[in-house]
Amino acid sequence: MNSSYAVPAVALVVVATVLVGAFGLRISRTTSDFYVASRTVGPRLNAAAISGEYLSAASFLGIAGLVLVQGPDMLWYPVGYTAGYLVLLLFVAAPLRRSGAYTLPDFAEARLASHGVRRLAGAFVVGVGWLYLLPQLQGAGLTLTVLTGAPDSLGGLIVAVVVVATVAAGGMRSITFVQAFQYWLKLTALLVPALFLVLAWQSDGAPRHAFEEPAAFREQRVVRVDDTLDLKLDHPLTVTVNGTVDGRRHRAERLQLPTGTHHIGAGTRLTFAKGATVPVADRGTNGGMSTSLAASREERPLYATYGLILATFLGTMGLPHVVVRFYTSPHGVAARRTTVAVLGLIGAFYLLPPVYGALGRLYTPELTITGDADAAVLLLPDRMIGGVGGDLLGALVAGGAFAAFLSTASGLTMAVAGVLTQDVLPSRGVRHFRLGTVLAMVVPLVASVVVGGLPVADAVGLAFAVSASSFCPLLVLGIWWTRLTPPGAAAGMLVGGGSAFVAVAATMAGFPGTGPLHALLAWPALWSVPLGFLTMVLVSLATPGRVPTGTAAILARFHLPEELRAEVKA
Repeated sequence: MNSSYAVPAVALVVVATVLVGAFGLRISRTTSDFYVASRTVGPRLNAAAISGEYLSAASFLGIAGLVLVQGPDMLWYPVGYTAGYLVLLLFVAAPLRRSGAYTLPDFAEARLASHGVRRLAGAFVVGVGWLYLLPQLQGAGLTLTVLTGAPDSLGGLIVAVVVVATVAAGGMRSITFVQAFQYWLKLTALLVPALFLVLAWQSDGAPRHAFEEPAAFREQRVVRVDDTLDLKLDHPLTVTVNGTVDGRRHRAERLQLPTGTHHIGAGTRLTFAKGATVPVADRGTNGGMSTSLAASREERPLYATYGLILATFLGTMGLPHVVVRFYTSPHGVAARRTTVAVLGLIGAFYLLPPVYGALGRLYTPELTITGDADAAVLLLPDRMIGGVGGDLLGALVAGGAFAAFLSTASGLTMAVAGVLTQDVLPSRGVRHFRLGTVLAMVVPLVASVVVGGLPVADAVGLAFAVSASSFCPLLVLGIWWTRLTPPGAAAGMLVGGGSAFVAVAATMAGFPGTGPLHALLAWPALWSVPLGFLTMVLVSLATPGRVPTGTAAILARFHLPEELRAEVKA
């Protein structure tokens, strides 16, 4: 990709973000402005802002990479991400707004009158937020590396600095305008190039069906293997090798590799002939999804699919950067209208990443070997169109990618900073909120450097699984069940969310590699979510004396429209 166009595009996005945030700063005057924009954000603006922060690195780059490597089964990701808002609309949106809280810990305390449950909810918010921030920072590093060859950490550092400056300066008021602007930028950055790419695909004689046949190289391609990997061959493959294969050194030798698994050394260059089938690479990560997760999908596809569906459907309602947005609505009706608009906006966006994934399977199949499948969106304009036109379209995509990292990171930082300011720092003023913003970003920034290439889909999937297993039971039972008690809520969050975290963390560490236990740990939502609900219910029933005083009045406030509540008080 020609960085002479792409780098200025990224710079323009950064400058535009700062300027739009500065506009929000001009009208941020009170503490309420910083936390919830004084609860005056209308449905249209709020829907665009929610869509802007929700469409993250996993949405912009990760889904296309997953479709490229794993095929159309990965379309459950965008379906689940979108359908999660339908569940949010039906069960949570309006009552959550009427709770009058600023954050999820605020809601927990308002509903259960327990500082202990509040602190536990705050710990989960910070954990999920930091975990979700990791792929945003690493996706920014990947983008800048593809554009310029810069170190992976530089892109994440740029995002961190811009986000901290924007959030600390203007709080929720600033990032509302920033995220709404960035949604439309991201949609344009994917839609316009996609139209040209589809036209190019239609005119160059490429296969019409990307997934009906094994992926193959449409022209001779040299692939450099930067990290050691294993190639799994279902049939013999002829390839020219300059490097190490199966422990033997070769210098530009043409080899016929037999069926089986072959160990490829780091730094090896493989030259594949036109028409050669793309081999399966096993490197610990596979195009944004860990090999262990891909293996569990192959072993038990139905279980893995339902585990993914449940995690994404129910995890959305507990994502801290999503939930905090509903506190900015003027009233419950506006919160519901916002959710309906979000369904339309993100549904329209999610039509596009699968198109890039399918085209990537045809034009950039080598990314499944190099482990850079998440970069397909960035590379396709140059690969398919080329010249100045390809460079300009690539620059537009690069700018949109950076907008994705900035908008999601802004929302997450806002949510985590709010919890840190409310529950950790000694004061809740604006000055301490700004300190909380810095703390919210420093930890994931350092972790992104230490952890290195954590796959985007793994990190996001972990966040959704933990959210679905902890906050979903808390919100649903807290809003709809009068007998929930503080011990029940705490036990449910610990058992459900804690077990989901341990399960997916173990899977990412490679334990166990195969078998039924592996599938259970790799896709935990099918058992961890029911476990969280069951624990909350059973422990609450066992502690009936701990039901907070005034629960009926609290639930009435959650469910009665604001106008009716005012009449009742009068």
